[in-house]
Amino acid sequence: MDARSPETSGLSGLIPTGAELAVLGTGATWSEGPVWIPATQSVRWSDIPADRILEYSTIDGSLSVYATDVEFTNGRTLDRDGSVIQCSHGRRRVERDRGGAVTPIVDSYNGVRLNSPNDVVVAADGSIWFSDPPYGIVVSIEGHPGEREYGDNFVFRHDLETGETRPVIIDIEEPNGLAFSPDGSILYVSDTSAALRSVGGNHHIRAYDVDGTRCKNGRVFAVIEDGMSDGFRVDIEGNVWTSTASGVTIYSPDGGRLGHIAVPETVSNLCFGGPDGTTLFITATTSLYSIATSTRDATTTPACAQEA
Repeated sequence: MDARSPETSGLSGLIPTGAELAVLGTGATWSEGPVWIPATQSVRWSDIPADRILEYSTIDGSLSVYATDVEFTNGRTLDRDGSVIQCSHGRRRVERDRGGAVTPIVDSYNGVRLNSPNDVVVAADGSIWFSDPPYGIVVSIEGHPGEREYGDNFVFRHDLETGETRPVIIDIEEPNGLAFSPDGSILYVSDTSAALRSVGGNHHIRAYDVDGTRCKNGRVFAVIEDGMSDGFRVDIEGNVWTSTASGVTIYSPDGGRLGHIAVPETVSNLCFGGPDGTTLFITATTSLYSIATSTRDATTTPACAQEA
């Protein structure tokens, strides 16, 4: 296991003194979409171009291939029952993995296919919120060529009770990462627009007030000067931990920059986990990294979450 001392200036109280960045596993093409699975004490993430899902066990330190030919999965999260909800670029849908059995949740809006769901979160009421940019239908190594059948890129809310899927955010060019504030009153969304494919485009995180099943008062929360915000998480104090080109940057709830954790590869995403929830796991190009923190994810894994 390789370890490095990170640049953690400004992170007193968030990163313990002496914490080191560790390489847990490597060999991926482009790592994305990590989630901590309490039932197996493991981190599961996507190697999108290789069309496979990897898993790292914190019990024995082993790295394994969880599944292959997965149709280019990307972001994922835990549902309240402990099953994994994940986004599939190839199938153009949000789906559920329950013990290896994968079933669809939603793949259309107003009678046409979604673009390529990218990231997903579960709200306090159990509804599923997901971003739907075009990357899986325009980037050849991340899905299959296709058309934007509803003609745009929205953030959607899917109601499991009624089966209704409706857009909640329509003013972002290409929505990517998602996370709620600790009390669920704010939804943060990264906008990566054309920046993922060429120079230029948006590279900021926007914040929206959540009013029941609607979002309003959209505003820029933070502009990422170092690359872009792809995936991110919010901790119990409301701080936003976001991926950047050179590591993980942390912002306070008011958008002030608190500090940075340097990572030697381009970072795509991250999640909190570990036995006490304070380990930060980072997916970056070819590898999975970890570092100890003094905080936890804003969302609490239910006690009943025993499935994988």
